[in-house]
Amino acid sequence: MEKKAKLNVNVFMRLLSYWKLYKGLFLIAIICTVILGVLGPLRPAILGYVVNEYITKTQDASMLLKWTLIIGGMLIFEGAFQFLSSYFSNLFAQSIIHDLRKQLMAKILTFRMSYFDRTPIGELVTRLVSDLQAITEVFSAGLMSGLGDVLAVTIAILGMFIVDWELALLTLIPIPVLLFATRIFARALRKAMKMEREAVNNLNTFVQERLTGMSLVQLFSRQNKEYDSFKEINALHRKSHVKAIWANSIFFPFVELLSSFSVALLIVYCALKVRGFDDGGTESQFGLFIAFTMWIQLLYRPIRQLADKFNIFQRGVVRAERVFEIIDLDDHIQNEGKITECDFDAQIEFNNVSFAYNDEEWVLRDINMKIEPGSTVAFVGATGAGKSSLVGLLGRFYEYQKGEISVGDVHFRDIELSYLRKNIAIVLQDVFLFSDTVEQNITLGDDSITREEVITAAKAVGAHDFIMKLPQGYDTQVGERGGMISVGQRQLISFIRAFVYNPHILILDEATSSVDNESEEMIQKATAQLTKGRTAIVIAHRLSTIQSADKIVVLEKGRIVEQGTQAELLELNGFYRNLHDMQFSEDRKHKK
Repeated sequence: MEKKAKLNVNVFMRLLSYWKLYKGLFLIAIICTVILGVLGPLRPAILGYVVNEYITKTQDASMLLKWTLIIGGMLIFEGAFQFLSSYFSNLFAQSIIHDLRKQLMAKILTFRMSYFDRTPIGELVTRLVSDLQAITEVFSAGLMSGLGDVLAVTIAILGMFIVDWELALLTLIPIPVLLFATRIFARALRKAMKMEREAVNNLNTFVQERLTGMSLVQLFSRQNKEYDSFKEINALHRKSHVKAIWANSIFFPFVELLSSFSVALLIVYCALKVRGFDDGGTESQFGLFIAFTMWIQLLYRPIRQLADKFNIFQRGVVRAERVFEIIDLDDHIQNEGKITECDFDAQIEFNNVSFAYNDEEWVLRDINMKIEPGSTVAFVGATGAGKSSLVGLLGRFYEYQKGEISVGDVHFRDIELSYLRKNIAIVLQDVFLFSDTVEQNITLGDDSITREEVITAAKAVGAHDFIMKLPQGYDTQVGERGGMISVGQRQLISFIRAFVYNPHILILDEATSSVDNESEEMIQKATAQLTKGRTAIVIAHRLSTIQSADKIVVLEKGRIVEQGTQAELLELNGFYRNLHDMQFSEDRKHKK
């Protein structure tokens, strides 16, 4: 428990260090908070004085009016500073979270693809949205307001002792009990916050994945099963929040009870004092009673709020801990390359390349091959042979552990990463489209690409006619993941995207296995147009589409077992011959 507490303090101090970025906002918020912390406890002392001097003693109407105006002015002044304090505290908090969110997103964008393979998307959404929102409240509703409450409590106690130290000691008798109860409450709340954090993460992850995979859920009639799973996760989410509510439900009534006990002690004390004084002494107790009543309320209200602030603080620090875990994570592609000018129309060479996703569970072993510039090379093999892993290394989505990949005389790791990826385009079988227009999905928001260039590219790959038949043409919204258009149309848009970026090296994950005949013919024409004059690397699923490839590389269990033209490989009567005969015999059966 001590280790955890220490960790939370370290996380909070790290959060607090961000104030240096916005010193002006921070200082204004602090000044307003301090002024509020002083004005609140000062008002009871003034009211007590006015009651004693100008109501119970002299009954001076003019002075009473004067002091009434002064107190009214103080209330207006206090209201103005409450506005300023709230505004600048929230502006300060939002400014920090704005920077933190940018920092977090920038870090996520650098991670290897392997990180996203093992991390649920819903978890990252939780970090970027709800976790950062909880951290916002640490600064706005927690830190600033908490400092004001501490200052108000300190000045109130000081004022009570200055006016009447005996009465102060008497009315503060419940405070040690309150402090002890607050400590117990804090421990219970810490456990509840940890449980809540895990529950929110699990709920977000579950909902995001099921909504994304809704077609699969409905296809296999999993609605009832998934709903039952959701009810279990939702019940745990409710349970985590109820634990925090349970602690609050006990603590706050307990604070009210102690507050009433302090007021009762005050009434008894004043009543006993009135009996022991003459008329003048009796009158002097009215102002004292009013001042202490207001101080007690002022004292317990911030303490109640401090408990609530601790709730906010604890939740925010717990969430911040998870955010900093991602920010501190060293799981990004090392971009140490400095070369920003390179001839990509050169030979690509794999020299003893080995790659593993985990430790030394090798997916690719001792890959040696050369890809001539302007040629088309196809990779074939059984599922899991390593085809997709191999081409993923070219875009440096994954880091190979052994060997070297080079283009010409330049090693891939020596090329600046963004420059490398600008010269490589990958068209995947599973096309991802953003919930945006056709044009935006082609240009990806690059303002340097004009509408005319998009249309030219679309005509080149034979997709212009189908786009113009859409309701708003190039301005048609394609829906989430491109759900408003067909699979073949999505594939054609990805071809236009690759064409308009004019890459030197093109990687194609052949995408005709799940489209109709008309779309397949269009995609094959687009492929021929797109590969013209470029180094093209094709992951082949249908051997009929790669018969004219300059080289076919056969992979088996992560190793190259054969390579050559189709004619050369068929003559070998080896792995490729077996794949060829098996696939074409199946095709003949389907035709029958």
